[in-house]
Amino acid sequence: MTLIRTVTHPWQPQGTVYGTLLNFEREWDLWAPRMHDDPHKAPPQQPVLYVKSANTFNPAGQDLVLQDGIQEVDIGASLGLVMGAEGQVVAGGLMLDWSVPHTSYFRPPIKFRCRDGYLGLPAAVTPWSDAWTHLEIQVLCNSLWVQKVQLSTLKRAIPKLVADVNAFMTLQAGDVLMVGTDVLETGLRPRARAGDRIELQATGLPSLVQRVGGAA
Repeated sequence: MTLIRTVTHPWQPQGTVYGTLLNFEREWDLWAPRMHDDPHKAPPQQPVLYVKSANTFNPAGQDLVLQDGIQEVDIGASLGLVMGAEGQVVAGGLMLDWSVPHTSYFRPPIKFRCRDGYLGLPAAVTPWSDAWTHLEIQVLCNSLWVQKVQLSTLKRAIPKLVADVNAFMTLQAGDVLMVGTDVLETGLRPRARAGDRIELQATGLPSLVQRVGGAA
C-alpha cells in the first residue's frame, strides 16, 4: 500500500513586495525638520516606496544569517498586505523587514535593505480584516518586549495607503505592500544580533518567529 503525503510549503509572495517609508507619525515628525533640505526641498506628496527583491524572501522556519561582518540589524516589524484583483487587499500577515542600520531614508540603499534573507515571511497569510486598521504588533527579543507598533498611528491608514499607491501604479494580484516600520522614541528601530530570537505577535494573526544567526 502506497501512502501519499501532502507537503505544505511555507507561503511566499507571488508578485513584487513593496515596503513603505515614513508612514508612521512618530518617524514623520522626527524627519519633518529636514524634509526641506536637499535634494527634495519639500515633504513627499506620495507614498515613499522601495522594493524587497526575491533574494530577500526568507520562508517561515529559517534563520536570518548575518554575513560580511555585519554585527547587528534593525528589526522592522510590519504588516504585509497581499493584493488580489483590481488592487484590493485580500490577505495579509506579519513580516520582518530587516535592514542594516543606516541613516538615509530619502534614498534608501539597496545594499542595506535587499540582502539575502532580509524579509522574514509568515508560514501562511490570513484573509483581510477591517480590524487591521487598528492592529497592534508586539515585538519581543529573547522573550522580552522591546517595541509596540500601533497601526492606528500610520501617517496613511491602510485604505488610504493602498488607494494612494494605486493612484500612480497598479498593484497586481499577488503583490505585497508592507505598511511600514515604526521607530522608537529615539528615532531608531530596535536591533538584533546573532543569537537573538525575534517574535512578532498581533491579535488575530499567527505569530512570526525568526532567529538571527552569524555566518558559519
